[in-house]
Amino acid sequence: MKKAPIVWVNLLVFLITGTIALTLVPYYAIVHGFDKIEIIATILCLGYCGMSITAGYHRLWSHKTYQAHAFVRWVYALGGAFALQNSILHWSSDHRNHHKHVDDNERDPYSAKMGFWHSHMGWMIREYQGKEYSNYKNVRDLEKDKIVMFQHKYYLPLTLATNFGIPFFLGWLNGDIIGMMLSAGVLRLVLSHHFTFFINSLAHLWGKQTYTANHTARDNHFLALLTYGEGYHNFHHTFEYDYRNGIKWWQFDPTKWFIKSASWLGLTYNLRTAPEERIEKARAQHHLSTLKERLIHLPQHSAVLEKLEHEYEVLMERLNEFYSAKKRLLDIKRKQLGKDYRKTDVYQQVQELKSKFENQKNRFLQFQLPQPA
Repeated sequence: MKKAPIVWVNLLVFLITGTIALTLVPYYAIVHGFDKIEIIATILCLGYCGMSITAGYHRLWSHKTYQAHAFVRWVYALGGAFALQNSILHWSSDHRNHHKHVDDNERDPYSAKMGFWHSHMGWMIREYQGKEYSNYKNVRDLEKDKIVMFQHKYYLPLTLATNFGIPFFLGWLNGDIIGMMLSAGVLRLVLSHHFTFFINSLAHLWGKQTYTANHTARDNHFLALLTYGEGYHNFHHTFEYDYRNGIKWWQFDPTKWFIKSASWLGLTYNLRTAPEERIEKARAQHHLSTLKERLIHLPQHSAVLEKLEHEYEVLMERLNEFYSAKKRLLDIKRKQLGKDYRKTDVYQQVQELKSKFENQKNRFLQFQLPQPA
């Protein structure tokens, strides 16, 4: 079988920058050392690139989970060029294909079922998709965005200007151009690349499937640290229109925090979130399916299955009761126009139903299967 042709530009970029990061960067660190300014600049440039991809390329343009002021979009567009991961239009087209055909080896550009190497970076080294690689039919909406199209048209000069110009300027200010070019230039670029690539590879291979097993995406707290919150990937693939990835307050998702904070300044708006009720149902349904699969291999599983399904049915009843009451309370809150809605009977009812729902949820999620003999 004939292999797909090599994309030499991509291969050379990965080889040259990777080699410099593995050889010249540590050599320079040992012989000359990197000062605090160079280290801080590298971290800030790395964060700028990463957030431009996660908040911009990914959650804004690929999934349209929120809208942003032109100033923010320009910041993302320049940061995306600095990250050197192709134009917004191209990146978003590939990513939408990934979600639409996830795990399909023929149509998912970086299917995890083809192995770690392919999903991590192999898909960019060979032109596996052929003409499909430059087909932008699924991003016609983005072609209406003048900022997207400007960046797409002038992507090459923008990448050269940012990847050489920014580190050079910072190095000139700090009095060490070579050191800054190696740290904030090459090392930052290599780390930025692989942190992003981990979302396509490790986030589909390592972690927990919290909400569904219908795709390979997984939730991984450690990967969230490296990917600015993108590690909660099972949630993302299940609720891709949600601007959040980490939905709990304690989950590390700086991309979510930035988008939300910017909304208070009017820089982002129309933030979309999945209804809590749908999230809870998805988690419960997946847990039920997982336990059912394990029950099949246990003797006398019929009685246990009946009990399990009963607990699930009670949970769904509690869930529907709680969220129905919560909706009624929200209606009252809107109509009361500043009056204390917490003094109403509905508020007390919501608190009681919430307690019953949480107790039943914990009971269901902690359901113990009998140990095999």
